[in-house]
Amino acid sequence: MINRVLIRIKVLQILFAYQQNGSNDLKLAENELLLSLRRSYDLYYYFLLLIVEVTHLQERRLDMRRNRYRPAEEDLRPNTRLVDNRFARQIEANLALQAYVKEHGISWANETDFVKSVLDLILGSEIYAQYLGAKTDSYEVDRDFWRAVFRRLICGNESLEDALEDISIYWNDDIEIIETFVIKTIKYSTAADGPDRPLLPMFKDAEDRDYAIRLLHLTMLRGQEYLARIDRHLKNWESDRVASMDRLIMQMAVAELINFPTIPVNVTLNEYIDAAKYYSTPKSSTFINGILDAVVQDLKEENKLVKVPLAKGARKDTDDDDDDE
Repeated sequence: MINRVLIRIKVLQILFAYQQNGSNDLKLAENELLLSLRRSYDLYYYFLLLIVEVTHLQERRLDMRRNRYRPAEEDLRPNTRLVDNRFARQIEANLALQAYVKEHGISWANETDFVKSVLDLILGSEIYAQYLGAKTDSYEVDRDFWRAVFRRLICGNESLEDALEDISIYWNDDIEIIETFVIKTIKYSTAADGPDRPLLPMFKDAEDRDYAIRLLHLTMLRGQEYLARIDRHLKNWESDRVASMDRLIMQMAVAELINFPTIPVNVTLNEYIDAAKYYSTPKSSTFINGILDAVVQDLKEENKLVKVPLAKGARKDTDDDDDDE
C-alpha cells in the first residue's frame, strides 16, 4: 500500500534532514525511514477508524436527543440511516482493523474535535441530504455514501488536512496519497465480505520495502560518486551554489537510474522532476530535467544504464494504479 511515490518522498525527507545536521549514521537513518513509513501506514487505519468514530458520535448525539427532558418528535424518531450504515458496521467488525488498533494504540480519543468537525461537515453536506433521500436502501448505497464522503468532503479539504498535520508531523506529505488507498478499500468492499477480510498491506510486496532501504543506502553511501556525474553538466554553475535540495533530488534520481533496472527511465525522471516542483524552487524542475537528461546520455554511452524488459504479466513501476476514479 505504501507506494514508490511515497517512498521517494520519505527517503528525500530523511536524507535532507541528515545532510542538514551533518549525520552519516546509516542505521539510524534506516530506522527513521521505516518509522516514517509506518506512521504513514498508521494514517490508513486512522481514516478507516474515523468512519467508525463518526458513526458512534452520531449515535451518541441521537441518544442524547431522545433523552432530553422534553424531546421533540424528531428527537424521538430520528433518521438513523447514518448510524445504521452497513459499510460502517462492516468496517467496525473488521478483524484486521481491530488487531492493528490494539497493537499500535490507534485512537481518536484525544482528537474529539476533529471527529466532531468531520461529522458536522457530513451532516451539512448535499451528499448526506441525497443519502437520506435515496429511494434504495442497500449495502451498495451505504458503501458509496462513504466513498463520496472521502472523495468529495475529506480529500482536498485544507482545514481537515491542516488539522491532521497538526496531529502528526509524519503526515505532512502523506495525506493525499493515503486517502486514495482508503477510497480504494471502500470501492472494492462487498456485502459478502466477512470480518476477516484483509486490508491493504503496508507494502505491495517485499520488493518495495527493499527498494526503500536500498535507495536510502545507495544515496547515502555513493552520493558523492553520483554528485560527480551531476557536476560535469553544471555549466556556468558553481556546484556549491546549487540548492542543496536540488542536489539531493538529482543524487537520488541517479541512484535509481543506475541501480534499479526494472524502473523505466521516464518514470524515474518524471517522479524526481515532480518532487522538485513541490520541494524546491520554481525553476528547479526545468534545471533538474536538463541535468538528468545529460546524465542519462552519459550512462547510455558508458553502457551503465541497464533496464530489464518486463516479463509478461509483471508489475509496472509507474504507480499509475494508485489513482481512483
